[in-house]
Amino acid sequence: MLQVEKLNQYYGAAHTLRGVSLNVEKGQCVALLGRNGVGKTTLLKCLMGVLPVAGGKVMLDGRDITRLKPHDIVRAGVARSFQDLRLFTKMTALENVMVALPSQAGDRVLDVFFRPTRIRREEHDNLVRARTVLDFVGLTHKAYETAENLSYAEEKLLVVARLLATGAEVLLFDEPLSGLDRSTLAEIFPIVRKLAENGKTICIIEHNLDVIKELCEVVYFLDEGHSMAIGTPSQLINDPALASRYFK
Repeated sequence: MLQVEKLNQYYGAAHTLRGVSLNVEKGQCVALLGRNGVGKTTLLKCLMGVLPVAGGKVMLDGRDITRLKPHDIVRAGVARSFQDLRLFTKMTALENVMVALPSQAGDRVLDVFFRPTRIRREEHDNLVRARTVLDFVGLTHKAYETAENLSYAEEKLLVVARLLATGAEVLLFDEPLSGLDRSTLAEIFPIVRKLAENGKTICIIEHNLDVIKELCEVVYFLDEGHSMAIGTPSQLINDPALASRYFK
């Protein structure tokens, strides 16, 4: 579903990504692991078109999306979260999800004035869609709670809900479960697994090895801007060379 071929990127004279390659199958959950500053978040920015690519290629289900603009990449089927949650804190959970729904007729001024019936009908449909997404992540009971009144764990789930609302098939998460205790993680793990079971392709930046072992089938270990190692979580965690650089 997502294929990255020898991706290169520069910050000024700094060579931040050095021929990074990865393959993520449909319905698979993979992790990007590595110390701070090795290029994990930079890679996500390149995949989303936020940073220019100096060389290499990004393919989505066989389509080259390397040079597309960020909004076109989202339309193509890729969406990402951020380390800072970026929720609309004064809006309800339901409204936060509704805003993320793509291609709404109400976004077009002429439709608002000349097709009011269509707008009302679509708003009703969007309300149903948003409720379905909230139900998927277990936040139906918080639909009319403002985002600022949600717990930290509920905010994290709302971020997932907003990504789902985009309709994207590839979901890129930047430390989505950081700061959560073990009991809360145990509640969220089934939701992430259900995303993959429903065919979503997931790529996670994560430092918590328990999260990686629980959710991810394949791990890409990034170091100094390139993919130093690829394997299952247990293979990488038990690799002496990697253990000396990261795990201890």
